[in-house]
Amino acid sequence: MDYLRTLGSAAVSTLVQKSGLTLPFSLGTKVTSFENKTIWSLYDGTKRDDGSPVSIFEFEANTPAKKNLLPLAKNAVRKLRTVRHPDVLKFMDAVETDTSVHIMTERIRPLGPAIQEWQTKGAQEREAWLVWGLHRVSVALAFLNESASSTHGNVRVDSVFISSSGEWKLGGFDVLSNPKDDAAVLYTLGGMVPDASTYAAPEVKKGGYSALKELPPAASDAYGLGLLIHFAFNPNQGPPATAQPPHPPPTAASRGSIPTSIFPAYKKLLNPNPKARLSSAHFLEMGMSQTAGEGSGFFANNRLVKVCAGLDNFNLASEAEKASLLKTLKESASSFPSEFASYRVLPALISALEFGGASAATILPLVLQFGKNVPPDEYPTVILTHLVKLFASPDRGTRMALLDHLPEYADKLDKKTVVDKIWPNLQTGFTDTVALIREATVKSIILLSDKFNERILNNDLLRHLARMQADPEASIRTNTCILIGRLGPSLGYNTKRKVLVPAFARALKDPFVHARVAGLMAFMATIDCFDIEDIATKVIPSMAFTMIDKEKLVRDQAFKAMELFMKKLEEHAATMPETAPEQVEIMPGGALPLNGASPNTLVNSAAGAAGALAGWAISSIGKKLAAGDLQSTIASAAGAAIDRPTSAPAGANGALAGNAIGSAIPFASPAAPPLTPSFSSASTVPTRSLTTAGGTSRSKGMQLGATKVLTSASSIPDWAEEAAAEADTSQGANLWGNDDLMDVNADEDDWSKFHGIEFA
Repeated sequence: MDYLRTLGSAAVSTLVQKSGLTLPFSLGTKVTSFENKTIWSLYDGTKRDDGSPVSIFEFEANTPAKKNLLPLAKNAVRKLRTVRHPDVLKFMDAVETDTSVHIMTERIRPLGPAIQEWQTKGAQEREAWLVWGLHRVSVALAFLNESASSTHGNVRVDSVFISSSGEWKLGGFDVLSNPKDDAAVLYTLGGMVPDASTYAAPEVKKGGYSALKELPPAASDAYGLGLLIHFAFNPNQGPPATAQPPHPPPTAASRGSIPTSIFPAYKKLLNPNPKARLSSAHFLEMGMSQTAGEGSGFFANNRLVKVCAGLDNFNLASEAEKASLLKTLKESASSFPSEFASYRVLPALISALEFGGASAATILPLVLQFGKNVPPDEYPTVILTHLVKLFASPDRGTRMALLDHLPEYADKLDKKTVVDKIWPNLQTGFTDTVALIREATVKSIILLSDKFNERILNNDLLRHLARMQADPEASIRTNTCILIGRLGPSLGYNTKRKVLVPAFARALKDPFVHARVAGLMAFMATIDCFDIEDIATKVIPSMAFTMIDKEKLVRDQAFKAMELFMKKLEEHAATMPETAPEQVEIMPGGALPLNGASPNTLVNSAAGAAGALAGWAISSIGKKLAAGDLQSTIASAAGAAIDRPTSAPAGANGALAGNAIGSAIPFASPAAPPLTPSFSSASTVPTRSLTTAGGTSRSKGMQLGATKVLTSASSIPDWAEEAAAEADTSQGANLWGNDDLMDVNADEDDWSKFHGIEFA
């Protein structure tokens, strides 16, 4: 009995109990505005197998009068089942018994209430919507009259419905008949349709419905189309005077809100002589023609009609036609009906976007613009599902468009989608042969980092960022440093200790001035990530040499950074005891302190310090890491070689040096940033060339994910050599191993493992 309660209708429950039928739907709320308009009751419902929204037309012959109408209901089922057209109500299923009929269709709503709602809209906007809807009805009638050789016989407002996409759909097939069909009901039962006399053509009022059998199939429907135009534009008026004998022609005074462009054709539709009457097909032809004289082109000039035609043929259109359509969509987006924008335009744009190409950068902003009207609960299905699929596209134009507009939808992505579907494709951008893709990929990470899991954030991502710090493009190296600085607080505790200081110290040795500034500011921004011992023993020693940098911009920032860290050390030192508990320590072999200095004395001069340190070996950590010769492959095949410099650019005026940091990452730019401990001071940057540092790329591929192979390294840092030596002991095993890239429980620095290793 629980199943029966979910149907929401006592009638349907009774039907199931008596017949044993399993209905393919569940009834919901009755659409009261449609009640008593036709022989049907209309319900909102849900499809049983997938829960999708549908509409249910219900007819019950529970009275003697209704039993006479049962042939009309069964005729509607038969015709809807066999007549398929984009502008005809979409039939999905039906349940018939001896006394009832239920028809399941796509989810729709009646046209009548919608016309009343549009009365409050602007006149021009309302007129465009009505003309577009009449165009769809005219197409459907032309198909029925010409291709199906049938007469609808029931053209009226209550036979037209609006789909979820806002498009008008023709229904009301109660008396749809072909004159050659022996079971045709129009010619014998046409007068039983509710209010049939109001919509009957003059020849029917004169000779009955049987007279239609001798006339062209379009005659009666053309007259009904004329009345539909009248009631659509003048919903609060009664039938026009021409509907009553002696059927005078419509006058200009009776036009009401009917557009002047349609009025001449409208009068021809209402011609009392069926043989001289304009057919639905000819009415459609006049509307789409630009050269038929007065009263033509009213469909062809309609903005919504043009948009629908353009979307339907988008993939076959020329580039100029595509550009024109996209421009129209952009300019008119706000004036489109919300249903039309969300469920007609949007799916078509997404479909076009999946083909990629030069239009991707133009289409994606429109997709996101139209997507703003989509309800939040439907946004993942309508928008995100398709955008996520596009990350797998190898087209660079599509990838750039996705990354450029990532801020508009990143917050709507869930963690599982990012980890399982976006990250595997996104990471190919780090090794792409085009610098623009690599830079955009680096900038995009900060928007998704809060949705990465621990493995990606503390291992996989850092592996890519280590490579990016050796990129030949100065701006990419700079932005990578900034990104690491912004990610710092979210890294694991042990990862912070291993990664941050080596990464920022590497940036301080970069030949690009703004990369060095970025390294200093990254140190300042992550000050809370360092233990006090690390500040004293690692951070400050790593920064000290920048106070005598050749560039004043770097020196000034270095002093600011030192001031910040020294202040923190001073604050901590003030909380420490004056002396530690005294411990007696016997030095091996009875050795004395260096040069006779006692443990409790301070060295007060440079000479004294030099003497005290005379016996210590000093190793340089200032060696430069060469970028090496890089070779890219495309789609697992060897591609054309790409010129790469053997070292990072030596100055700040290279092809890409000016664009130190793009708009996505704020603080390192050629202009002098505010010398404050802030990590996000903005500055302007000049435009840089799109060529790579070694000159114009000679790669012929246009696929993402081409990999770089580090073939040589000059002057590899000591800590990198140690990591490489350690890797060599694995006896030919994979350099990266099968475990996590970093041992987060180890104490020694592991950032060096990202650098200086030859990749096979």
